[in-house]
This record gives sequence, structure tokens and C-alpha cells, in this order.
Amino acid sequence: MAEDAKPLLIKRYASRRLYNTETSDYVTLEDIAGFIRAGREVQIIDLKTGDDLTRQYLLQIVAEHESRGENVLPVDVLTDLVRSYTTQAQSVVPQFLAASFEMLREGQSKMMENFGSFPNPMASMPGFEALQRQQQAFLKSMMAGWGKPASEPETPAEPSDREELNAIKKQLADLQSKLSKL
Repeated sequence: MAEDAKPLLIKRYASRRLYNTETSDYVTLEDIAGFIRAGREVQIIDLKTGDDLTRQYLLQIVAEHESRGENVLPVDVLTDLVRSYTTQAQSVVPQFLAASFEMLREGQSKMMENFGSFPNPMASMPGFEALQRQQQAFLKSMMAGWGKPASEPETPAEPSDREELNAIKKQLADLQSKLSKL
């Protein structure tokens, strides 16, 4: 298990072939996806330059799965991600996504532990409702400056929504302030 704690090192050769340093053989993107599904961390580096290419290859794996119809990411989420690259929101989106997935992983672990105990496992997942509210409020605040299509009427926020929205706006302003000081 100690060996599984360190990332599996994959080297990319000039020929673009991917080499598994543990098993001394060539691997495909699908092999790498399998390692990740099995719980293994991977690191992909360019042999010649030493550049870390992990992010590039993980995005390629996601894109290939999405193009084969294995849709996990809704179009509106993909659209929001594209928008986040051109706005100030890009500074908070990575932290938000990481926190959301961490919360999801923790909830999945607890759900699997208690799977037989509850009639509706998703409803009983710790923090699930809070996560949903937080994500909705975050997306509302992120979308506030982008405008809405003419066909979509503006709906006034309920008082609790406004409070959550104001809290998120304050957190965003605090994060932006901290980042600008760095």
C-alpha cells in the first residue's frame, strides 16, 4: 500500500508514446484512466523537457469519454467553466471545484459505510443539501455579471438566498484581496 501512495510515473517519449516506469511497458490513455479508476495517482512527465503533462492528459481523457457519449459534465457546467477562464472567477473556481469534489468523496465514503442503514442513501449523505445550496448560491453569484438571455426573466432572490449570496460575495472579495496581496 505504501507504493500506491506515491504517484505512478508515466514518461512521454518524443514519439508521444507513454511509458509506465513501474512495469516497463507502454500504456494508452485508457490504461491511465484505469489506473486512476483503481485509485492510483499518476504523474505524466515529458522525458526530454521534464515538463509535467498530467493536467493535459487528464483533460484529454475526460474529453475522450465525453465525446464517446459518456456524459458526466452537463453542457451548462462546461459553459460556466469556459466562462470562468475569461473572468475574475477563475481565481476561485479551482478551489470551489476541489472543495466540492472532496465533499462528494467524503460523502460517498460515508454513504458506502452506511449503505444498508438508510432507505435513501443520497438524501442521508452528510452535507449533501448544504453542498447543493452552496453550489447554487455560488453559481448564481458567478453568473450575476454575465447577464441572462432575454427569454429568461429575472427572479428576485428570497431573503435566505440573498444572505447566502452576500456571504459568498464577501468570501470572493476576501479571496481576491488576499490573492492581490500575494
